Amino acid sequence: MYQLFSKTDKSFIPHLERYVFGGKIIVVQSEEEALRAAEYIRKFSLIGIDTETRPAFKRGQQYPVALLQISTEDICFLFRLNFMGFPSCISSILEDPSIHKVGLSLHDDFRALAHRNPNLHPAGFTDLQYIAAGMGIEDMSLQKLYANFFQKRISKNAQLSNWEADVLEEKQRVYAATDAAACIHLYKAMSKLHASGEYCLIPCPTGHDDSNA
Repeated sequence: MYQLFSKTDKSFIPHLERYVFGGKIIVVQSEEEALRAAEYIRKFSLIGIDTETRPAFKRGQQYPVALLQISTEDICFLFRLNFMGFPSCISSILEDPSIHKVGLSLHDDFRALAHRNPNLHPAGFTDLQYIAAGMGIEDMSLQKLYANFFQKRISKNAQLSNWEADVLEEKQRVYAATDAAACIHLYKAMSKLHASGEYCLIPCPTGHDDSNA
């Protein structure tokens, strides 16, 4: 019987071994590059997705989505939407029900992406938060879920960096790819345990944490 925390305490996470995406990361900045990337992505039936947006530090200030990450288990494409807009080849992937897309808080991501493409109608996706809730797990963040299922830490150090920078730093590229690829790992582990029921929920040994950021 696999043991999972009903709710993961933040203090449990910093002591864990860090998970970092070890595959190939490809930055896509033009529609021509996007077409080649989309052709490759269509070979896969399961992909992880995530988005990044330049943080706003002034009241009322808001930026459109700057980066869309689409990952297989071995390659992650970073589509720089602030450079190339929203090519139709990307929309067609997000709207294709035969390509299973997994992620976290996907409705928020799709709502944000709709500001760049109001005609976007995503299909064929699963939000990991719904699986977690169905398993009785209160964790809603990627970091906590990954720690819970794999006892590994995902760093969030680059989260508030400038995603509209002329050139993405290495730590930004790795951060973005790690988040998207981690969704695939989680989906496989969560869906298998959820279907089998071969797990039990236990309290996190490091104490209670009321936040779920």
